[in-house]
Amino acid sequence: MSKKHQRNTTRSGSGRKSKASGASPEFFQNIKLQSWLIFGFAFLLYANTLGHGFVLDDGIVITENVFTKDGVKGIGGILAHDTFYGFFQQEGLENLVAGGRYRPMSLVLFAIIYQLVGANPFLFHLVTVLLFAFTCLVLYRVLLSLLNARYSEIATKAAWLGTMLFAAHPVHTEVVANIKGCDELLALLGSLGALYYALKAWDSGERKWALWSGIAFLIACLSKENAVTYAILIPLAIWFFRDKEEDKATTSVWRNSMPIFAATVAFLLIRGVVLPWSSSFGNTASAELLNNPFLKYEGGQWVDFSFSEKFATIFYTLWEYVRLLFVPHPLTHDYYPRHIDMMSFGNPMVLLSLAMYGFLAVWAILGLKKRDPIAYAILLYLLPLGIVSNILFPVGTNMSERFIFMPSIGFSLAAGIFLSRNWDKNKSLVTGIFGIAMLLFSLKTISRNANWKSNDSLFMTDVEVSKHSAKLQNACAQLLLDQAREEKDLNKKRQLCQDAVKRTNISLEYYPEFKASIVVRAGAELEMEQFEEAIKDYRKALSLAPDDKQRKVMLALALREYGKYYGQKRNDLANAFKNLNESWDLNPEDPETARLLGVANFVQGKQDEAIAWYQKAEKAAPNDAASLWELGIAYANLGMQEVAQALHAKAMALDPDIAQKAAAGSLGN
Repeated sequence: MSKKHQRNTTRSGSGRKSKASGASPEFFQNIKLQSWLIFGFAFLLYANTLGHGFVLDDGIVITENVFTKDGVKGIGGILAHDTFYGFFQQEGLENLVAGGRYRPMSLVLFAIIYQLVGANPFLFHLVTVLLFAFTCLVLYRVLLSLLNARYSEIATKAAWLGTMLFAAHPVHTEVVANIKGCDELLALLGSLGALYYALKAWDSGERKWALWSGIAFLIACLSKENAVTYAILIPLAIWFFRDKEEDKATTSVWRNSMPIFAATVAFLLIRGVVLPWSSSFGNTASAELLNNPFLKYEGGQWVDFSFSEKFATIFYTLWEYVRLLFVPHPLTHDYYPRHIDMMSFGNPMVLLSLAMYGFLAVWAILGLKKRDPIAYAILLYLLPLGIVSNILFPVGTNMSERFIFMPSIGFSLAAGIFLSRNWDKNKSLVTGIFGIAMLLFSLKTISRNANWKSNDSLFMTDVEVSKHSAKLQNACAQLLLDQAREEKDLNKKRQLCQDAVKRTNISLEYYPEFKASIVVRAGAELEMEQFEEAIKDYRKALSLAPDDKQRKVMLALALREYGKYYGQKRNDLANAFKNLNESWDLNPEDPETARLLGVANFVQGKQDEAIAWYQKAEKAAPNDAASLWELGIAYANLGMQEVAQALHAKAMALDPDIAQKAAAGSLGN
């Protein structure tokens, strides 16, 4: 008897006799129709994202990534560096999060799209939605392949029900509505493809399918690191869902999975070449709160959570993942400190989570011998989640909805099996539960998609959920400050700035040394002409990062404006000189500071000093009409009319209205 024939004729190794697949309604039996329905449903569910812009981390991987913006020419740089290098463009900064990131496949895709359409978000979103729809289609085929051999009586129903729940689940909106989520999509699509081909290789005995499984799995791993968990899940799938007599012994399972193991080793070697081995396998957490949520502020310094505090907090987040799978509301993109606060084992939800995950682990272990499909579904959930849970190594945040994208396959499989097993017992009840879940999930997904239209809508919506997130409060403050800088109405401008200050104060309450929030608050204070407060905040920000050139420039700007205020509105030249001189010391290339020092000296009758400063302003900004005009006036007062006329002519060529502005006294305002 041939190997292929043996595999096709021994499908009840556990003694289970499968009912005919015809037991399922005809609706579920039309696999081709269901495939199209699933693809179309998934696509239409996210069609309202096609008009969205670039949001959140899209800048890191697309619009502000030098490799992506270089199109196909940048692919070499993408493959040769950490994923974040093209954004930071500086060695070391890309490794702010422990372990580094090597996920080139999505960036390669983005570079190709950028080559075609540039920074037009429509095609990026279209590709993302199509990838999700195709992933749902592949999931359906994989679940069919998994279940048909030993559970044909429920296979078509379970595969369809589970896949539809997966497609509709609102917790996936972060992955699909945000273009950056393509790394998650490609990782899951590659993992499912590898599983499908591995099963096909086992069933047919043809080596070509095993080769394709290895190729698909390498693509998955190069898309995102959590795909490596399928190096265990794929062999386990054969163990759970295929017979094990004769040539199907345990050794055959592992032998059949050799291409998967080879792809895993290849990925680790490639990653080790691109990233330092110490970075790839190190377990050193960041000392910065927004990249390490397991820090607390004690005695004026940041210290690590205790062992019990850390693991209590981790198990609380693990409970939150389960809650979101059953009740996906409210949703937020930001779970940074302190949206989830420090927990203890005295918290009832922590204890419940510990008991629940212990129960799931025991079920999965005991189910190995019985080859219980629910046990495999539990492993599909636990293993991918474990790698992003902060238990094995730090991932830079407490939790994220995108982290549940791959693990939710286990939830979907378990739900599909549970519903299909109870279908015949109480069809009306099962249909009602499924229908209500699909309706609520779909409505939530569509409405949640709308929040991802822009940073403004996303941040301002999610801050009502993540009120204690230092990062999100600061992001909202920055949005308000940007709006204030564009606002012409002084009352509205002031209100926007005051709101920005309130949000930075909340942010700094949770993260007292958050430099970005201090800078945003200073910017808002400067817009409101609260010069002393702004200068104080800029000094504090600079003290936290003394080598930051940008913060020196910001402090110099505040000092310049304060000096200008003293000179123009208070007629206090002593304080004007004091602030302007300090500003120049910090930023000796600013033409406006030099021009103002020229004006101050001119007012005091110090013509030579005024000319010297005007010349510095001209050198720093040779095309600044105001500086040229005032320099001409200074020369005219010295009796050097020809030089003055030449400078005025040059100024008028740059700005024909410069004479009228000077007469109106609006220069430098």
